[in-house]
Amino acid sequence: MWSRKTVASRSRRVDDRPSLALTMGDPAGIGPEVIVKALARPEVLRLCRPLVIGSRDVLERTVRSLRLPLLVREVMAHDTPLGRRGEIPTLDPLEAPLGRFKIGAVSRQTGAASVSFIKTAITLSESNCVDAIVTGPINKEAINKAGHNYPGHTELLADLTHSEEVGMMILGGPLKIMFVTTHVALRDLSEHVTQARIGKAIRLADRALRDYFGVAKPRIGVAALNPHAGEGGLFGDEERRVILPASRRARAAGIQASDPLPADTLFGKAARGAYDGIVAMYHDQGLIPLKLVAFGTCVNLTVGLSIIRTSVDHGTAFDIAGKGLADPGSLIEAIKLAARLAGSRMKKGRKG
Repeated sequence: MWSRKTVASRSRRVDDRPSLALTMGDPAGIGPEVIVKALARPEVLRLCRPLVIGSRDVLERTVRSLRLPLLVREVMAHDTPLGRRGEIPTLDPLEAPLGRFKIGAVSRQTGAASVSFIKTAITLSESNCVDAIVTGPINKEAINKAGHNYPGHTELLADLTHSEEVGMMILGGPLKIMFVTTHVALRDLSEHVTQARIGKAIRLADRALRDYFGVAKPRIGVAALNPHAGEGGLFGDEERRVILPASRRARAAGIQASDPLPADTLFGKAARGAYDGIVAMYHDQGLIPLKLVAFGTCVNLTVGLSIIRTSVDHGTAFDIAGKGLADPGSLIEAIKLAARLAGSRMKKGRKG
């Protein structure tokens, strides 16, 4: 099967499309379905040379069930010319076929497989065999059952790439949002919203807007945690105690970060162009407005990695897995963004 030797060197590029590794995600979820639906679109192949990292058997069953005119072609390395219409080049890193599993259910087996796909994609990217990776949805319970104790993709990627300062930015419509916290219970927010975490989110937002989106002097709107930004301490003191000092420290370092602003007005201002990006304090504070303006087309961008990684904005959707109902819109947008960012990096490399 696959080994590091297969990616030791990269052959001469056959065209200028960036090469993308697409990880299947959890095979029991909608990852396989959205991948084959996306790769059936000619406009996707015009943007990139895709390589799916996942189970060949699962992809073939998915193609048959959806009756798509696609051929799953297994490759042993990414130096094979890829991106032909009607083909899905696939690298299956599993030592043995995945075997039987229940669609739409949590299992240790599919959780372990999804992590194997991610590890392979990272190795390909770090070996310069692909220009970026695009990840399908994993199930957090499943990967933890398989012995990988991470709350999500971001933390797993940071560990596997030995990256020190990493964060999740989600883009949709006119909004680009970096998060201070993600999967934290609301009752625990106050102890997790610290100056250090806010400062990190502001730095990463500034870095993403400069490096990925070419904004020379990013304007970053920092959301308050409490209603009316705490109303002078009447509704909470986190703004005065932790958020404002973090913003001031960022400004002293040359970053244009605002004072804490009431979230109910900040997102509207950013959508109208007053800010280039937003730092949100918690998961739903940022994702509710994002999905309101761009449901189904939001993209997750991991900032702080040495490699380019984008992802879908949804989970495994076990409730509709295997029913042919999944919308590939978010994956298509993730592919578009990864191709654009990788293409820009390739151009910079040629100029250098």
